[in-house]
Amino acid sequence: MRAVVQRVTRGRCTVAGEETGAIGVGLVVLVGVSTRDADGDAAWLARKIAGLRVFADDSGRMNRDVRDVRGAALVIPQFTLYGDARHGRRPDFTLAAPPAEAEPLVESFCRVLAAEGVPVEHGRFREHMLVELVNDGPVTLTIDSPTSLGAGASG
Repeated sequence: MRAVVQRVTRGRCTVAGEETGAIGVGLVVLVGVSTRDADGDAAWLARKIAGLRVFADDSGRMNRDVRDVRGAALVIPQFTLYGDARHGRRPDFTLAAPPAEAEPLVESFCRVLAAEGVPVEHGRFREHMLVELVNDGPVTLTIDSPTSLGAGASG
């Protein structure tokens, strides 16, 4: 699994004018699922993100995680994270898991993240979403689970 994690002061997702999720301080997490991913990837990624120290302590150093600041996560399913644009001008999405496989893994990710003490809001699968956020810092990280297709040698 792959996540793009953004530290935010606020985030919001709407589908056809209906708000599906909104947070104040916390993390907007775009989550993609590859054809190789399993439940273990979802759990690993959720725990990694829950403990990610990207919020400032009293000295201004990034020493606090989202729970320490009483923040929340807005999780957005994002199959395009596995788009391969190395060849041609149209991305190839064959590395992305089909929705029927990806949706349960994103749901599992959300359950584990919530069990780790992070309130979770989310977007909607198979819908055109409008995502608004105010990136704080800006702080943006890309995280691949150990078995992710893009993890490579540093995974």
